Amino acid sequence: MVDEMSPVALYIQLADLLAKQIEDGKLKPRQPVPSETHLQQEHGVSRGTVRAAVRLLRERGLVVTLPARGSYVAERKP
Repeated sequence: MVDEMSPVALYIQLADLLAKQIEDGKLKPRQPVPSETHLQQEHGVSRGTVRAAVRLLRERGLVVTLPARGSYVAERKP
């Protein structure tokens, strides 16, 4: 869960949680990232926070976003 009292921005906390799920294999390559609505409800954050977290994961190379199709876990590089 995200910690609202933490000095770390909520979107960074959410991105780190999703990155851990990717690393642990809970979210597998080519699998869709949970929907914005699902992540909002599960973590009690705003849509903007979810979008910023996904953007950060995209910058880290962990997620790819396909226009009109959604965001997916990126293939791991060997």
